[in-house]
Amino acid sequence: MTIFSPILASTVGHAVEPNVTYLFLGLLGCMILCLALEEKIHAKKSVIVGIFSIVALFLGAWFHLLPFGDVGNLVIGGHKISMPVYIPGVDWEVIAIILGSSLFVDVTSKSGLFTWVAVKLTKLSKGDPLRLLVLYGVMTVVFSAVLNNVTAMIIVGSLTGVSLKKLNRSEKLLGFLLVEGLLTNIGGLLTLISSVPNIIVGKTAGIQFIDFFIKAAPYVVIATVITIWLGSKLFKISSLKTDEDRASAKELVAGFDENEGIESPGFFRFGAIMTFVFIGTVAMTSQLPVINELGLGFVALAFAGVMLVRYKAVADRFYKAIDWDLIFFFVCLFAVINVMEHAQVLTLIGEWIKPMLDLGEKTGPASLLLASAVASSVTDNIPLAAMLAKILGGIPDIATNPDSPYWWAVIFGSNLGGNITPIGSASTLVSVTIIHKYGLKLSFAGFVKVALPYALIQLALGVGYLMLVS
Repeated sequence: MTIFSPILASTVGHAVEPNVTYLFLGLLGCMILCLALEEKIHAKKSVIVGIFSIVALFLGAWFHLLPFGDVGNLVIGGHKISMPVYIPGVDWEVIAIILGSSLFVDVTSKSGLFTWVAVKLTKLSKGDPLRLLVLYGVMTVVFSAVLNNVTAMIIVGSLTGVSLKKLNRSEKLLGFLLVEGLLTNIGGLLTLISSVPNIIVGKTAGIQFIDFFIKAAPYVVIATVITIWLGSKLFKISSLKTDEDRASAKELVAGFDENEGIESPGFFRFGAIMTFVFIGTVAMTSQLPVINELGLGFVALAFAGVMLVRYKAVADRFYKAIDWDLIFFFVCLFAVINVMEHAQVLTLIGEWIKPMLDLGEKTGPASLLLASAVASSVTDNIPLAAMLAKILGGIPDIATNPDSPYWWAVIFGSNLGGNITPIGSASTLVSVTIIHKYGLKLSFAGFVKVALPYALIQLALGVGYLMLVS
């Protein structure tokens, strides 16, 4: 049975010449290439995508592809609304979720909560390297799920460097940091708000927070255990052998002070409570009256606002710390994807992946997962997830089914692909940056060589799990 053909009925209201479609396809390809070479060309993501959005919008208007009439005649609640043609193409709820969550995490981190948890786990390890790897690995996954991949890697990676230095185990630092970097992308699969691809694909598919967690959790647990076990073997991280070594290590970690980063016990308790309430509210958003209509974006911004009350007189310092590069990147990216939709580029790409979608209920999603992972490994996984979500959203049989394995193929592929190369995700790039910060040598090829066994096992598990549960 072919499930793909409905997408050929494009949302574009008129025919587009093939040469025009290929022109925009070339533009999209150039943008993706520039994003992959971001470090080489010394340009921020927002600038790269911003330039391409300007060009795409200009060409879209030049070739009469954009719906100026629809936007100009928009009527809401009896009032005529006038807005630029690129505004409706932006998914503002995704922007609100990212902005609100970032602010909430940033303010909450000032309470010392996350550092307190990390130091407590360090003491719990009693300085044993293997136990420390297990505890830090689990912490990385949980932090990646609750916070975001980059924040989790910065917190855990920084503490890892300090802890191993105090324990005189600096020779194990490369193994720890690499395993933690890989686990950020595993943890990024755990919840709907763990990573940006999850937010984009999950929102398009209509997947609820609880449903997402229930489906992803078994894979995350298995992949975490195997990744930590493999890391301990490949990097020869083992338990201490003698009583003398164990006593010495226990004494060293006893000097860690978990309360050092707590500026106010009251705010610390408030931050802990609000974190649990925030997670609970996000999980129950679809079930709560009024809130279910306002959506996850409102929840994220509302909790950010509540936390900012603590720093109301200096709230502007948190606004300055927002990753505006990421926010503007998203706005411009959505504008580009919208133009590509009107230029029928997404329809064309959909035709190319049609053979995968027609392979069957098992093989089709597995093929899409692997293709997504390979593509994510060489470029930013965010535009890939946005593009594939848009394409799948145009196929009625998939768009109306949140449980479709094709949605999960994109989610798994775009997250796990980040473990193949250091440019596959922001968190692995941060991991390599921390590795270089401590004077350890790890080239691009070196990363791929070391990380590939982990990535292949994780992808094989992902394919097997997807075929099992679909």
